[in-house]
Amino acid sequence: MSIQAGLVGLPNVGKSTLFNALTKSSVPAENYPFCTIDPHMAITEVPDERLEKMALIYGSKKIIPATVNFVDIAGLVKGAASGEGLGNQFLSHIREVDLILHVLRCFEDPEIIHSGDTIDPLEDYEIIISELILKDLESIDKRRTKIAHLYKAAANKPKEKKLLDDEKSLLDAVYQELDTMNAAKARELLINSTVKTISLISTKKFMIIANLAEAELEDDAYENNKHYQALVKKFGQERVVPVSAKVEHELSQLNDEDAQEMMGMLGIKERSLDNIIKKTYNNLGLITFFTCGPKEAHAWPIPNGMTIREAAGEIHSDLQRGFICSDIFNCKDIFQHGSEQVLKTVGKVRTEGQYYVVQDGDVVHVKFNV
Repeated sequence: MSIQAGLVGLPNVGKSTLFNALTKSSVPAENYPFCTIDPHMAITEVPDERLEKMALIYGSKKIIPATVNFVDIAGLVKGAASGEGLGNQFLSHIREVDLILHVLRCFEDPEIIHSGDTIDPLEDYEIIISELILKDLESIDKRRTKIAHLYKAAANKPKEKKLLDDEKSLLDAVYQELDTMNAAKARELLINSTVKTISLISTKKFMIIANLAEAELEDDAYENNKHYQALVKKFGQERVVPVSAKVEHELSQLNDEDAQEMMGMLGIKERSLDNIIKKTYNNLGLITFFTCGPKEAHAWPIPNGMTIREAAGEIHSDLQRGFICSDIFNCKDIFQHGSEQVLKTVGKVRTEGQYYVVQDGDVVHVKFNV
């Protein structure tokens, strides 16, 4: 499945620098607004030490990790919803992603241009979310107008009229919340409703990337940064990821040994990038199952709650179409016992039918017939 996370923020907050670090790319990252115009996209591997262990056990010649697509979206400005700074084009790019990563500047540097008078990541966030909401209000107005036309056309179709009534009621409620800048409540209404309607951008899942100064990384000094503290207070510790885009980009250009040495010199305990990638994966509600053999060890990302038959379709459509059953065990068991043969002996391999819900870490062998 294709998974996209979009880096969003005001101009010159470090989006492109972070994107280059996340994806080891080389998109432009200059000190002026709208350096990025067209969205850049690159694929990043999801770190998972379980996959490497599985490859060793099976003697796999090839390792294929789960991946996330990161999109570097051009900097938004106040007035984007009405077209300022090519806003309409940029907002349409945000509509395509599954998760928004709000990159917020939390460092002082007179050498780097800032769109506001002072460094205030909460104010920057409010500018961005306001523009997203304004665009959504416009989208809802257009949809309600279309519903009115569809309603007239469905005069003798009570079922269609009922669906349109339900959608309009939902959109009215969502509009009311967005009109008071309550995107969180609007998101809750959409999640809890079974009614299908248009895709909105202000209600997408999101994370906060707090872009910090290099000097604040040592011994977690950033925890005393007033801007970082304000973000944690508003969004919670789990949603805010501290990072120095500049440092992460420098680390991404080094081999593993040199990167570890640099991290030691800077007092960095772990790579922020791995944390961003893992939290992106988790925030999208994804889990991983594996297929393993001597040819390859493959990690497959799927939404939590997917059945084994549906998951088989992620491997190949024929496996879902002709699904019979699947032999399944969890990777924790093979790590404990050392081989699949031993697992069979101790009764850890079981056969599951099409309605089995796949668990994170499951290793599957699908049996099918087409």
